[in-house]
Amino acid sequence: MWKFITRYYRRVSYTRMKMAGLVVFLAALFFPSYVKWEEPVDNFFTVFLNGEQVGTVEEEAKAEELLMCARKELVADSEELVFIDVDMNVEGQAVLFGKTDEEEFVKDNMSRVLSSNIKETTKRSYAVKVNNYMVNLGSIEEVKELLQTAVSKYDPTGRYQVELLHATGREFNVLTAEIVDTAKDESLLGDALPMPNYKGGFEQDMDDIMAGAEPAVEKSFSDYELGIQNMNFSEEVEIAEVYLEESQISDVATAVEEVIKDQEVNAIYTVVAGDTLSEIAIKTNIPMDQLVAMNDALESTSTTIRIGQELIITIPEPELSVERVEENYYEEIYDAPIEYVYNDSWYTTQTKTLQEPHAGFRKVVAMVSYSNDREVGREIIKEEVVMEAVPKIVEKGTIVPPTYIKPIAGGRKTSGFGKRKAPTKGASTYHKGVDWATPQGTTVVASCGGVVSKAGWGSGYGYVVYIDHPDGRQTRYGHLSKITVSVGQKVSQGQKIALSGNTGVSTGPHLHFEILINGKQVDPEKYMK
Repeated sequence: MWKFITRYYRRVSYTRMKMAGLVVFLAALFFPSYVKWEEPVDNFFTVFLNGEQVGTVEEEAKAEELLMCARKELVADSEELVFIDVDMNVEGQAVLFGKTDEEEFVKDNMSRVLSSNIKETTKRSYAVKVNNYMVNLGSIEEVKELLQTAVSKYDPTGRYQVELLHATGREFNVLTAEIVDTAKDESLLGDALPMPNYKGGFEQDMDDIMAGAEPAVEKSFSDYELGIQNMNFSEEVEIAEVYLEESQISDVATAVEEVIKDQEVNAIYTVVAGDTLSEIAIKTNIPMDQLVAMNDALESTSTTIRIGQELIITIPEPELSVERVEENYYEEIYDAPIEYVYNDSWYTTQTKTLQEPHAGFRKVVAMVSYSNDREVGREIIKEEVVMEAVPKIVEKGTIVPPTYIKPIAGGRKTSGFGKRKAPTKGASTYHKGVDWATPQGTTVVASCGGVVSKAGWGSGYGYVVYIDHPDGRQTRYGHLSKITVSVGQKVSQGQKIALSGNTGVSTGPHLHFEILINGKQVDPEKYMK
């Protein structure tokens, strides 16, 4: 029995061995290379946008592509710059069977989520910069309207137009503005081509000689093309494309008000010969008290001003200024310039009219330069005098007149020039000088250089000094305690001449000082420097 079983298993084992060998043979015959087994790859992707499932796709790259398309379509018809919160997650898995969503379905879902997650929207606009001033407008058409309004204020005919050009040497999106004369451009377009010149040799030489010998013909008044000759912006204008919130963008009417309306700006006025503070106020259209308030050098409306002195004034100027040159014809009554005959033996304060003036009449064509409404230059290019003007002829001195200074340092003014109550018996009720109370022995100096004409006792003056000056004036110094000069002595301005005191008709130590012109006392304070 056991022998039979053993024999049977041996037969089965042999059969298995033959079958295994057959399998190996067939594998070697039909599968010559060995393929390594691999894990299955992700082929099904679920897309989440800002935490919300928007669909499924077969590739992760497809999700990125559909998101880009959704964003483009969302802002395709808008000139605004849109900021959106975007957080996309893609989860992949390997499936044997599965169906992904249609691409249009996924993209529409993405658009819906993006629309509800818009964070900020900025509008394309244009920043207009003029020096340090800047205004933002919503379109390039509004920029041109703003600039054209500045030009049209001076050119209502519309001949001069604003053109926007790319600024040289700047970024490509930076523009600048230029004022173009459209009439000249149109005339250039209409010009015919010049005819060819077939002349040569002697004939051409003779034409050249005759052309050179032909005198220039003077233009008549009707030959001039009157009106604006050219226009430009005074300041550099820069226009740049920017994206801004709606609240940061101005409307054209507001921009025109800010850019073109006159603003008060400080300027410098230089005093010229003949100027007074009242005349400067009229010239500049600024009240005198306002001029005083703006200038520390002016203590009051009666402060003396000098030639060459610079004063701060305010002038109306817009943020954007327009310069232009106009060719103007006018007829006017005019005055000839004053002619001076100089006398070296006279002071500059001495003058004499030798000939009275007479106005003339003339016709004029002039090139007048303007900055906005203000004339800044004028050049006469044609003039026809109908009646010659007769100039005023004035004889004038050349010697600078002497000056007068206070004869003591310090002191307290106790009595001015003019009517007063008599301070003591014997004193005058009309004071002919000015008094300064000062300690006895204070140094007294010559108010102006000259020659001592009196030095001694002078009745009510007490001890007194008289000095005659080159301009014919005389100064007197009274109530002195000591005199240090003598009659006939030449003294210079500021030289010590005496010591103050309390002599003569006096109520206390002080100095009495007078200035006489043509023998008559005047208010000394009006002449002292």
